[in-house]
Amino acid sequence: MQFLQQGKAGTPATTKARGDAGEDEALAYLQDQGLRLLQRNYRTPGRGGGEIDLIMQSADGTVVFVEVRKRSRSDFGGAGASIGRTKQQRIVFAARHYLMRWRRMPPTRFDVVLLEGTGPVWLQAAFDAS
Repeated sequence: MQFLQQGKAGTPATTKARGDAGEDEALAYLQDQGLRLLQRNYRTPGRGGGEIDLIMQSADGTVVFVEVRKRSRSDFGGAGASIGRTKQQRIVFAARHYLMRWRRMPPTRFDVVLLEGTGPVWLQAAFDAS
């Protein structure tokens, strides 16, 4: 079996470890762009809920829900094509759940950071909540 990356001491990197590394890269990139981290890996309770990789806030107060996608290959359209309608709906569901605790509804946006070998590609307002 061949692995794309190696973990510590030559052990195969797990899918989770590769995903965490991708999120680390995206987080550093977004922070360099002026966004502030509010929460990482937000999950709704129960089965069938949603998960948000990064919840950030821009300087103007916009809460930015970020999906990070890392792919080593571009088969089947690459990282961007892997965010289908069902995934978007789960992210929107989790975002609504997250925002229930806010007193005032802030402006919001759904962004995607693609990691496909040439560095991060940041797609702002990649999809909406409708």
